Amino acid sequence: MTTPVTTSSDTALSAVELTERHRPTLDRALEAIRTREYWSPHPEHPKAYGEGVEGAPEGSLSAGQGQAAFDALRGSRFEIDGQPGVTGPEGGWTATEVSPYGLEMGIEYPRPELDVLLPAMREAMPAWREAGPEVRAAVCLEILARISARTHEFAHAVMHTSGQAFMMALQAGGPHAQDRGMEAVAYAYAEQVRTPGVADWSKPQGKRDPLNLSKHFTPVGRGISLLIGCNTFPTWNGYPGFFASLATGNPVLVKPHPRAVLPLALTVRIARDVLREAGFDANLVALAAEREGEGIAKELALRPEIRIIDYTGSTEFGDWLENNARQARVFTEKAGVNTVVIDSTDDYKGMLGNLAFSLSLYSGQMCTTPQNLLIPRGGISTDAGEKTYDEVVSDLATAVGKLLGDDARANALLGAIVNQQVRERVESAPSLGEVALESRPVEHPDFPGATVRTPVIVKLESAKPGSEAVCFSEFFGPVSFAVAVDSTADAVALLRRTVREKGAMTVGAYTTSPDVERLIEDACLDECAQLSLNLTGGVYVNQTAAFSDFHGSGGNPAANVALCDGAFVSDRFRTVEVRRPADAP
Repeated sequence: MTTPVTTSSDTALSAVELTERHRPTLDRALEAIRTREYWSPHPEHPKAYGEGVEGAPEGSLSAGQGQAAFDALRGSRFEIDGQPGVTGPEGGWTATEVSPYGLEMGIEYPRPELDVLLPAMREAMPAWREAGPEVRAAVCLEILARISARTHEFAHAVMHTSGQAFMMALQAGGPHAQDRGMEAVAYAYAEQVRTPGVADWSKPQGKRDPLNLSKHFTPVGRGISLLIGCNTFPTWNGYPGFFASLATGNPVLVKPHPRAVLPLALTVRIARDVLREAGFDANLVALAAEREGEGIAKELALRPEIRIIDYTGSTEFGDWLENNARQARVFTEKAGVNTVVIDSTDDYKGMLGNLAFSLSLYSGQMCTTPQNLLIPRGGISTDAGEKTYDEVVSDLATAVGKLLGDDARANALLGAIVNQQVRERVESAPSLGEVALESRPVEHPDFPGATVRTPVIVKLESAKPGSEAVCFSEFFGPVSFAVAVDSTADAVALLRRTVREKGAMTVGAYTTSPDVERLIEDACLDECAQLSLNLTGGVYVNQTAAFSDFHGSGGNPAANVALCDGAFVSDRFRTVEVRRPADAP
């Protein structure tokens, strides 16, 4: 585990010190992305943090300290030391966050004047470029180490901006997000050093003297990178692009979602502290919060200074970015219709339990949550005997109801509904078909202002008029459809068409037939969708592990990138060559 520096903000960190401290972690991360084995340097358990805890990150905050740090931020102005453009005529402060749990936030963030901020960020690039890939990676890992030490503070920040339950906010918003950031650093470093920094070139000329050149190769960042944050997973979805761009030599301007500013604002503040201490211009990282309804993302996306954009969110705005931000390399994760094909199983109880958890986790507010469950109308074979379509749907509804029957457990799994649009989607779902499982409200004992709802499952007939429009639309939130199809072959055909036309971040399938398994696998290979087969235990279709699993594929309409692979980082920089005669000074 890398440990953060505990020096004050005016204490310099040498490049040698940083690289020596973090090189072992970088090497281990490089090994992990090569082997795809399990590895994480960031503890998942809440009790792993705090002074005096064995193996805890140095200087880490305990649970109580993290809560106190979060509480101290509420109702205050979030100062970012030295960020330019805040006091100009177009700058200022804004507060837009409302906790899904009803907690008063009242935090003001800087809304900078772009004509002042963006040139300052550009001016920071040359020294950062000259630092080279290894120093940049070490600085990034130092940033991650300091974030890790404040995992408990980040957990509350993520919880009260995204609506995630506390444990999920701590794990997904903390260590899992940090893993994804470190994974991006590893890929960025590997791609930059693929070409050597120096090469001696000699071409034989027969009887004449050879031609000798000295060639120098420098990875050069594209320019300012714009991170457009999302509401539901501000750190998990934000850190890959943030650290991939920074590690490849680009300044990063963070434009958070107006309802989820704090987690990324904390990230910006920590990053600026580390950059300053390491002798670099802190303006390599900056924050641009927006006022209510301002839509600053569109303005920023078209600025000529913006050369990279990372975006997670709706298909509509993602498509707009891809079509209009022509000066930038745009990386998008958009909407998709995640599908599960249910053909047969040798662990019926395990399948139902696994699907029930997948549908319930964070109220289905994950880009990887299953939506359409394709079930043959004639039923399926199981270890518990033949099950009709109606029995499968009824048993799944029972499994979800049992899982969430206890309100304490329900709150721990569901979290809170993140916004009014999701709530309206849940309430309108019964109008789409026969309801197999009704959604019910759950009271939260600690946050009476929270909106907590269990999933709704609706039965659909694939051949019925109007069902196709439902099947081919994303219903983000705790809404899923049990779709009756004529056969498994028809299910696979519908799966293919869904992924091709609407995209999917995840595909799941249950079958005991090698032939059916191959049919589904071929469909996912052809349509470029990530597939999980026969999950019945503690791994779920809507969860992915950094350093091993690819999140999205970049090959279907749901996303044009995968988190993370070489393609995610390699287009963020260019290699510039300088050559001269070998005997030149």
